[in-house]
Amino acid sequence: MTTWKDFLVNTSTDAEAQFDRLKNRLFGRLDAKKPYKIVYYRGFGSPTAVWLKGRVLRQRDLSTPSDNDTFWQNLVATYQRFETDEVPGVTVRIEAFDQSHTTVTDNEGYFELTINPPDDLPPGRAWFPVRYALDNVVQPNGESVIKDGSLMVSPLYSQFGVISDIDDTVLVTGATSILQTARLTFLGNAYTRLPFPGIAAFYRALQSGPLTTLFNPIYFVSSSPWNLYDLLVDFFRIQGIPKGPILLRDLGFDPKLLSSKSHHTHKLAMIRKVMAVNPQLPFVLIGDSGQQDPEIYAQVVRDNPGRIRAIYIRDVTEDRRDEAVRELIRTTESYNVPMLLVPDTVEAAEHAASLGLIDPDTVPEIRADRRADEE
Repeated sequence: MTTWKDFLVNTSTDAEAQFDRLKNRLFGRLDAKKPYKIVYYRGFGSPTAVWLKGRVLRQRDLSTPSDNDTFWQNLVATYQRFETDEVPGVTVRIEAFDQSHTTVTDNEGYFELTINPPDDLPPGRAWFPVRYALDNVVQPNGESVIKDGSLMVSPLYSQFGVISDIDDTVLVTGATSILQTARLTFLGNAYTRLPFPGIAAFYRALQSGPLTTLFNPIYFVSSSPWNLYDLLVDFFRIQGIPKGPILLRDLGFDPKLLSSKSHHTHKLAMIRKVMAVNPQLPFVLIGDSGQQDPEIYAQVVRDNPGRIRAIYIRDVTEDRRDEAVRELIRTTESYNVPMLLVPDTVEAAEHAASLGLIDPDTVPEIRADRRADEE
């Protein structure tokens, strides 16, 4: 029996497909002078498998943000992020590790590929170059369409990986308030958005581990759309947060994305992908109490016994939510995994130091970083 929700989802999906076909017919000629743009998302993997993803659009580069951009400049930049002209069915050539691969963009312009790196990767290196090219397409000015990027391979000496939420974990978004989230998303930029105090120093300490010669990979997972990728990259760079893959999601009318479980489904799928390409690594999970991070992370613990070292949940909700989180804490404790509901970054850092996840000497730096951010 078809429900009203099924009808709405099917109608919306069909409407989007019809709109895309109409837009391609009407604007294909009008956009002939608009340059092609390859948007790459940082690839990641291990010495056994690397996952790559990107998108091909007809779009001019966004202007570089600044800390004195006006309300209108931020609003226009947000509009440009979401008003995209995707290029479906185009072949993308990917060069990495002296190998060449090809893949084809889907209806939304996305492409995705998993490759196997060679066996002789340099043992002390984490970041590697990758090039994306459209062989059968040229820019309106006759130039080739090429984009250089980077991918991360977790070194064999990494002690653990970190999987972190973004909204209300790293970046202040007010995700529990739709109006607050919309205001910050649409009217701010990478310079005006605020980090949670002390987060940059804490993540640097986790990446270094108990020894500064280590490199522990950090992965950022969010249900925010891929359209915000450039804003997040700039924000992390400005705030001194360690570079890592950022895994977002498509904003299209996918039936799965419209369901009430979309946030849970997407994040769980991305976490499983990260863990699947890093079978040798245990992980630390970091999130907040505002959405479903405790529930998702408890599921990860149940599905992966022995692979989770610790879970840190930033408390951003009212007391009535705390009891549900405490019940999940008891669940993870039965698997010998500590889940802490913490008021701030410093408490999480002190616990991480007690487990040997970070150098205890970095805790004073994290406290100082928290004070500076608060001021």
